[in-house]
Formats: sequence, structure tokens, C-alpha cells
Amino acid sequence: MTDVAFDRAVGDPAPVQPASRPNLDKGFNPLTMILFFGVLAAGLLYVAYSIYADVDATGARVTSYVPFILLFVALLIALGFEFVNGFHDTANAVATVIYTHSLPAEFAVMWSGLFNFLGVLTSTGAVAFGIVSLLPVELILQVGSSAGFAMVFALLIAAILWNLGTWFFGLPASSSHTLIGSIIGVGVANAMMRGRDGTSGVDWGKATEIGYALLLSPLVGFICAAGLLLLLKMIIKNPALYSAPEGNKAPPIWIRGLLILTCTGVSFAHGSNDGQKGMGLIMLILIGTVPTAYALNRALPESQVAQFQKVSDAASKVIAAKGAGHAIIGDPRPAVTQYITSHHISEGTYPSLSVLVKDVGDQVARYGSLNKVPAEVVGNTRNDMYLTSEAIRFLMKDKENDLNKDEVATLNAYKGGLDSATKFIPTWVKVAVAIALGLGTMVGWKRIVVTVGEKIGKTHLTYAQGASAELVAAGTIFAADTFGLPVSTTHVLSSGVAGAMAANGSGLQVATIRNMVMAWVLTLPVAILLSGTLYVIFSRIF
Repeated sequence: MTDVAFDRAVGDPAPVQPASRPNLDKGFNPLTMILFFGVLAAGLLYVAYSIYADVDATGARVTSYVPFILLFVALLIALGFEFVNGFHDTANAVATVIYTHSLPAEFAVMWSGLFNFLGVLTSTGAVAFGIVSLLPVELILQVGSSAGFAMVFALLIAAILWNLGTWFFGLPASSSHTLIGSIIGVGVANAMMRGRDGTSGVDWGKATEIGYALLLSPLVGFICAAGLLLLLKMIIKNPALYSAPEGNKAPPIWIRGLLILTCTGVSFAHGSNDGQKGMGLIMLILIGTVPTAYALNRALPESQVAQFQKVSDAASKVIAAKGAGHAIIGDPRPAVTQYITSHHISEGTYPSLSVLVKDVGDQVARYGSLNKVPAEVVGNTRNDMYLTSEAIRFLMKDKENDLNKDEVATLNAYKGGLDSATKFIPTWVKVAVAIALGLGTMVGWKRIVVTVGEKIGKTHLTYAQGASAELVAAGTIFAADTFGLPVSTTHVLSSGVAGAMAANGSGLQVATIRNMVMAWVLTLPVAILLSGTLYVIFSRIF
């Protein structure tokens, strides 16, 4: 008689089976694949029809198909970035439910993909334009030029290459971190090619603000997940919550529900934050290739345009008063652009901005509605609005602006009107990004899932550890979305798992943590170098 049989014969309980590795190799059934390609085809048809309808609504005649070919290629690359982002980042959201046997792997990734999709559709757009504001203003104003296309292609291809490289080696690197580095690389290369100091090509104030978010989010994930686990131990004494799964056994129903809820929250938050990065870049592509349809928000109601004219007059008076005594002869735009680039108020800043504000107001008053702005001038009107908005944004931050509280409120109201006319995202763009991100979640997720589930801690992930990491990740990403800051889902969740492991005394696998830190440290310089190099190459090709 064996020892186990003897124990059972005398009434001892059967030994507890150790947690088993989940089945990660089970493929999707044919019906799922049919649905996959069906959604993809429907999405492409919807995007194509929406572009056709938007261009047709402007009444502009199509004289060349070259812009549409460029648009197709650029959209393909931008959506490709979001697709890679999906399987690179969202694997973090499903690792906990898979390794606690709360959901089968194939169902978990489809569930996560669905809520990524919904997260993108309900996003605010604040993060999208926060990313765009990092780009050099002269390139944004000339986004339809060869330099503009070189910029978009360089930063997207650089981000895709680094994301694919880190995914191949199973490293939880940050797509947000990569994209920021790519943008900085383009900015630095552009400034140096124009004979300026490389540091002048980037809005370092905004870059620093975003950098802090990316730097602090992993620390927040580690500390808060560790703290939450310790708090749970004090409040909830049920030992089942702090145990690893037994064999392939599913967790108790209430624990399972909690883990599925946290997975859903992280997936939704990831879509609402990370999906916006592609949206901002797609809008730049649309403005550069089809300005008649997308340079200005033609859906803005006439009542809102009338309100804009009132705040425009008030803003013009405020800025004119600051520039009293100085006259501007000629084009005011170079002086305003110089202020945005240098962030230094000169004697020509206020009077030049005053003339530009008045000019923008006159253009809107002349046509009465953004929908009536002629196709041949719509790009110029949009550039004037964007330039004015950016100048006011920097003016609000400038300690030398000598503006009082009422004047600041007036200029902020005016800036809000400018932004509603130029910083908008059509529904079809959200749908396209949502499909790319959601479908990306269902492809290639296994490598990162294995790293998070098996290679961070020395013991199997427990229910409480998974829930703690995902609750903190979802909360952090939602908070960042509210403030318009991009954060890394990868960094927050993987560091949260590490924090929960450390708090539980489970131990950490030093090699994995070292590789994660190396990927975090190398991402920024590699992305900067790669995108800067590609920008120089593309600038000579286009």
C-alpha cells in the first residue's frame, strides 16, 4: 500500500495539489476566428466609408489620389502601433486571471479585448493631445509637408520596432515610454537639422510632466499593491484569499468575481489611456492628408461659434492691453512661433499675439461657421488657431506673464474655444483604434503573460496578490486619464505584482526584475536614437 493510500485508509485528508500551470496553448475555435476577421472587415469598411462621407461633405473636388494613398499607408502604420500595443501591454491585464484559474486563457484575452474596445470608445481625448503637444510646433503646422510625414512615420515605426523587440524577449516594456522617446527623438533631430540646439526641439516642460508620470507610476504600483495586500490581511482573515490555486481548481466564487472585476477594470483603463496615443497621431495624419475635412471641427454648432466670437473679443482686449505701446508691421506668426519655441516673452510677444488673435476672430466672423470655411484656407485657419492656443498655453505657465486672475480666466475660456475647433476626434477614429487595440489583445499575448505570471515572484501567484496588483493598476491608470497623462499599464501592473510578492514574503526573481529595469532604462535612449535616425533618413527620402 502506498503512503497516500495508507493516509486515506486511516482518514487523513488527501495532500493538497500544488498549483498547476494554466493551459496557454489552447487555440481559438473556428467560430472565433470567423468573428475576428468579420469584425476586422466591418471596421475597415466603416473607416473607408467615414472618410469618404467626411470628404464628400466638404464639397471639395478630388483632383489627386496621392494624399489618400499616403493616408492609407500612414493609417496602416498608426493602427499597427495600436495593434502591437494591444498584445504587448494588455497581456498584463489577463495574467492574474489566467494564473489564478479564474478564466481560461482564450476567454480571458477575448474578454480583455472587449473592454479595451469599450475603453477606447469612451475616452476623453485629453491624453491624445497631450502627446501631440510634445511634437515640434513647426512640424505640426506643416504636418502635410514631407517633413510632417517623415515625423509621423519615424516615430511610429521606431515605437513599433522597440515594442516588437521587447515582446520577442518577453520583457514587459512600456509602449507609452517608447512613444514618448520616439517623439523626443524626432524633436531633437528636427532642431539639429535646422541648425538649432537639440534641446530646443521639445516641449521639455510637458515632457518632464509626462516623464514624472511614467517614472512614478511603477513606484506607485509597487508600494500601493504591497500596502493593499497588507491591508487585506488585516481586514479579511479568510486564508483562501492568500493561497495559490489547488491544481486546476477555480477559486471560490467571490474571489473569482473580484479577480474578473479587476481584470475588466485594467483592460478598460488601458483602452481609455493607451488607445488615445494612436488617436492623436491619426488626427495629425488626417490634418496633413485631408485638411479640408479634418483641419477644423466642422461639426461644431453655430451657437458655439458665436460664443467663441465673444470670448475672442475679450481675449483680444486683454492681450492688446499687455502689448500697448508696441506696433507690429508684417506677419505676426513668426514672433508667436518664436515664443512657443523659446518660451521667452520679448517685447514683440504680446503685440504679435494680439494681432494673431484679432486675425483668427476676423476669419471666424467672416464665415460665421467652421463648416463654411473655404477648402483653400481651412488649413491656414486651423494653423492660426493652433498657434494661438499653444502660445496661450505657454503664457499661462510663464511666470513673467503678469496676468491677473480675471485675465487668466478670459484667456483660458478663449483657449477652450480654440481647442474645441482644432482638437477633436471623430467617432470613426475611436472605432478604428478600438478595433486595432482590441484585436491586438487576442494575438501574441502569451510571452508577456508568462513573464508576469511565472517569472516575477518565486512562488505561484495568489488570489490576493493578483487582485491587489490589478486594483492598483486600474486606479492609477484611471487617475492618469483624468489628468490627461499617459502612464504605462505594463510598468504599473508588473511592479504591482512585484510589490504584492515582496509584501507577502514570496521572494522576487532577481534576473527578471533586472531585465525589467534594463528594459525601462534602455527604452527612452533607444527610442530617441531610433526615431531620430529614421527621421533624418525619411526627411531625405520624402
